[in-house]
Amino acid sequence: MLRLGIDIDGTITDPKTFVPYLNKSFNKTLTYEDLKQYDLTKVLQISEADFITWMDENEPIIYKDSPLALHAKTVLDEWKDQHQLLFISARREHLLDITYNWFKENELFYHHIELIGSHNKLEAVKKNNISIFFEDKHDNACMICEEHQIPVILFNTPYNQDPIPKGVIRVNHWLEAKDWVNQWYEAKVL
Repeated sequence: MLRLGIDIDGTITDPKTFVPYLNKSFNKTLTYEDLKQYDLTKVLQISEADFITWMDENEPIIYKDSPLALHAKTVLDEWKDQHQLLFISARREHLLDITYNWFKENELFYHHIELIGSHNKLEAVKKNNISIFFEDKHDNACMICEEHQIPVILFNTPYNQDPIPKGVIRVNHWLEAKDWVNQWYEAKVL
């Protein structure tokens, strides 16, 4: 049984989720493809303080209504009896109830949910003895792979196109992730 560490936003939720909220709040006409950087302060050309204020006001609404990423539920439903599903997110702890409700409303199974309030997931990966991690943030994927010597599945987005080290595997959706994990697991078991 693998211990799968899984990010939430942009990984099991659709990475396009933020676009309409950004456009409405900042009077923009951004497309998903315009999000070439993870740091939205640079995309929006606003201060970090302004962005934090915006996130404080909008995070609960966005996270409550986030749609699932393509094929995420199908794959995770297949894995729930085979592997441990441990969700590790940079969301802040005050969003825990919203997060649990979102999982319940989407009928998405979990063994553990941990909101660490930081993008630095290294300690959580170590503490939870993660076998493979699933991520959309480029530097997180690279750091986790290099620090813990585990494979990291990086979901392909416009904002994570920098080169990746060996051990970070780029996929376009959850069915590709499933295929890679199943092949890797079979090779490891045999």
